[in-house]
Amino acid sequence: MNTAAKALLALSAAAVLATPILAQQRRGGERLPAECREEIVALCGTDRAQMRTCLGEKAADLSETCRTALRERMQQRGGREGAERRDGGAAVVGMRPQTLSYGSDPLQELDLWVPRGAKSAPLVLFVHGGGWKRGSKDTAGSRSMPGHMTAQGYAFASINYRLVPAATVEQQAADVAASLAYLLEKADSLGIDRSRVVLTGHSAGAHLVALVGTDERYLRAVGLSFADIDGVMPNDGAAYDVPTQMAQAGRFMGKTYEQAFGTDVARQKALSPTLHAAAPNAPAFLLLHVQREDGVAQANALADALKRGGSRVEIGSFEGEGLKGHADINRKLGEPDYPATPVMDAWLKTVLG
Repeated sequence: MNTAAKALLALSAAAVLATPILAQQRRGGERLPAECREEIVALCGTDRAQMRTCLGEKAADLSETCRTALRERMQQRGGREGAERRDGGAAVVGMRPQTLSYGSDPLQELDLWVPRGAKSAPLVLFVHGGGWKRGSKDTAGSRSMPGHMTAQGYAFASINYRLVPAATVEQQAADVAASLAYLLEKADSLGIDRSRVVLTGHSAGAHLVALVGTDERYLRAVGLSFADIDGVMPNDGAAYDVPTQMAQAGRFMGKTYEQAFGTDVARQKALSPTLHAAAPNAPAFLLLHVQREDGVAQANALADALKRGGSRVEIGSFEGEGLKGHADINRKLGEPDYPATPVMDAWLKTVLG
């Protein structure tokens, strides 16, 4: 059994053993880190009867720190035997991704979830945020998205990409295109339908997917074109027009934008999706945003430019203020009771069929 398979079995066993571990804490036994306990409760609630099933389905949604803590507790409790008994874990734990490398840099890596038994699932590719300088496929995005997407019949990929300042924003957009090219090249073996593709991302990731969806140079560099994308769903981005955004940014975000986009206005314009939105573009866009003043203005300006360029554009506007609202729309998207989820689902059904 290879290392990856052993790790997955360990994670499966850790998920099953998590409930007695939590119970042990109340008896004064060895405790999980507080952050991990809070994460498990946030993911699965406090009903111990449901926690075992929940963790069995959603163990991969826990942070790497929490998964590591669970694995350590499992080993302390003789979990190796339990892992061997669960050698059919692939059929039991539905939320485990394949981790694949799409380039030579350690950050050029992605996680892929495919619906069980799928041979040709439409692909939704997610790009995390983090101000272009931080973030990860493991920690960004809604915990519900992989399960929600696969339940709808979609394959779901979440990518890492090279980060500022070691890489440029241009290289980040190139990484988005390269990750897509990799998945489409291997579509048959991965169970992906290469003819049905949507790009989505949050915050800086929203900017990057919008850029790839409006400036075809990034796709052409890897042998693709706008014909290979059915739609783009940027989620609460606010740098679609970089020079305007930088002129209006406060001191805190201004430093982030300058680190990403520099001081050369010509370069800033070249990295602005709104300024690339004259035809051609990806054929369809859904722009999601909360009630941040700059986010609303930037989304509306991008929508207007895309419509002039001939793309089909929808806007989803949802409650939420400031950084909390910005984080919530990322964290909650995919949860059935979050208002943006049915809007996303309806749009995906229209675009992907």
